[in-house]
Amino acid sequence: MTRTYAIAAVALVGALLLGAAVAITLGNARQTAEADPFAQCRTTAIAGGSDVIGGPFELVSETGETVTDADVITEPTLLYFGYTFCPDVCPLDTVRNAEAVDILDERGYSTLPVFVSVDPERDTPEVVERFTSNIHPRMLGLTGSPEQTDAAADAYRVYYRANREGDDPFYLVDHSAFTYLVLPEFGFVEFFSREITPADMADRTACFIEAAGS
Repeated sequence: MTRTYAIAAVALVGALLLGAAVAITLGNARQTAEADPFAQCRTTAIAGGSDVIGGPFELVSETGETVTDADVITEPTLLYFGYTFCPDVCPLDTVRNAEAVDILDERGYSTLPVFVSVDPERDTPEVVERFTSNIHPRMLGLTGSPEQTDAAADAYRVYYRANREGDDPFYLVDHSAFTYLVLPEFGFVEFFSREITPADMADRTACFIEAAGS
């Protein structure tokens, strides 16, 4: 009889411990979801958290109007920093972004592709408009003064540097090449590297859009 009670006691303790472990796991999951509603969508980690990227900016649109981030980011936005004289990287990346936008359109998600120039000297609103109109009919091009460009790039932790010697009009600009997903009311939530495919970008963007609306 004693041995029977001992076995039962061990089983009871085991059940209690299992129940406690499940409760802790579920509790942690709830805390994670409450702390980060997009946890299930993230595939990247940012030192200091996503709050260190993004913020207010003031730039000039391809139609010549001064706009702020509040004017631009009125729906899920794919934000890319580059320049129109870029020989290869920028055209490829912006076309990839445009393809992702079209995939999302087919699934019922409206997103805005945005191109921000880091070459304000050459990229006038007219030049930017010609570039974006060749990429996607909804792509919005932004440029600005050197000071406006610096401020926007700093907000998104974008690196860029013009490799110019003398009066060379064909200089290249080194720059980081990430695409930033920005949501109204949430701000920056994720970045995409150059290696991501249009389909994967669309999948991940849709996940964030769904999470934002839940």
